[in-house]
Amino acid sequence: MRVLTRLLSRLPGAPIRSIADVVERQLCTGCGMCAVVQPDDLRMVDDYHLGRRPVPRAGREGADTTSALAVCPGVSLEWPVPDPEASTALWNDWGPVLEVWEGHAVDPTIRRRGSSGGVGTALASFAVAGGGQEAVVHIRARDDIPYLNEATVSEDPEAVAAAAGSRYSPASACEGLSAARGRRVAFVGKPCEVAAVARARTAAPPTVEGVEVTIAIFCAGTPSVRGTVEMMNRLGFADPAGVDLVRYRGEGWPGRAVVEGRGADGERRQASLSYQESWGEVLQAHRQWRCHLCVDHTGEFADLAVGDPWYREVRDGEPGRSLVVVRTPRGREFVRRAREAGVVELVRVDDSVFPRSQPNLLDTRGSVWGRMATLRALGLPAPRYRGPDLFSTWRRLGTRSKISSVLGTVRRIGRRRLLRRARVVPFEPRPPVRYPPGRRERVAEVGSS
Repeated sequence: MRVLTRLLSRLPGAPIRSIADVVERQLCTGCGMCAVVQPDDLRMVDDYHLGRRPVPRAGREGADTTSALAVCPGVSLEWPVPDPEASTALWNDWGPVLEVWEGHAVDPTIRRRGSSGGVGTALASFAVAGGGQEAVVHIRARDDIPYLNEATVSEDPEAVAAAAGSRYSPASACEGLSAARGRRVAFVGKPCEVAAVARARTAAPPTVEGVEVTIAIFCAGTPSVRGTVEMMNRLGFADPAGVDLVRYRGEGWPGRAVVEGRGADGERRQASLSYQESWGEVLQAHRQWRCHLCVDHTGEFADLAVGDPWYREVRDGEPGRSLVVVRTPRGREFVRRAREAGVVELVRVDDSVFPRSQPNLLDTRGSVWGRMATLRALGLPAPRYRGPDLFSTWRRLGTRSKISSVLGTVRRIGRRRLLRRARVVPFEPRPPVRYPPGRRERVAEVGSS
């Protein structure tokens, strides 16, 4: 009987009953919360093609992962009852919206290093410099392998500011919650990671009891490690082991993707791509499958969310600006205190600025209903969303977009091999190249490819 049950669980239409099912059916977001809830059974690894993924610890294969599954945002999400003060006009398509602000970090260094106006970094820094929190859980580039990420816990604003800027590669911010346990913290992460925190408040409260404020960063999807490696290859870095700096944005708005490292001769060089070239032509093609089924790209479960105000054209040389969406009374109070402390300069704008800043995300949200309907019609798993009426959003799409949401999904089933179960292969990067001290440190500037 056990063998028969195992065989049945491998069928394409089998229900999701474990974290292994979530991973193998490519519904995993890579948030890392499952490994926080069941640390003795699961650990997180990087897979070159799939992204950041949980795998069983040695000797724990087949362990019951019911508790971890209860906090998984990849399988299902349930929106809370809207706050009475939230905009009723925006809730179905954009989640709770209490206020919308636009502005930038007052500190010019943070503003320039940030991906837009540096407001996300400024708010996170304020959390441990007057905001009342003891630490910030967030993501930074790894010191040893700079094209990979790691969750970290920062206790001072300088450490938070050092991690400023987008990281368009796999990350599991929730992993940092284990090291932060017992402290009052601010949590900064992608929408799916913040949603995992929200699920844990109900299903595993001790895991997140110290999280006092959540800040989400707008996200259009997470590319795999392969995406960053291909970006580095395009810039002439054939060996990732020679790379010692990867910056995806920042140093201007929207900023350029910059890679620095050493060639075979040991000399340092620098090369860059525009935002359109790096994201539009390379990185977004490597987004994980679950991102194509995501409807929350703007942090609907967060206290506040930060992103780019793309509602107008960005002029060359224009200093960065950020959009701040306040989603809860707690988020509103946090922003108020940050403004009074002088760490951010914000102006209240009309709520309509928010949807005008992210028009492509609304089309994406509408397409998701068609994609999920197609998957279910073919016996394949899809996440379940309870709250917003996604069908009504899909109906507003044009005929061509509706057809594309169905036919495009059929094509991706083949390209993504969704009829098979994915197998996680832990990525073992080569250690970075080390050169003797005294080597000349000249950096050769290389323009856009």
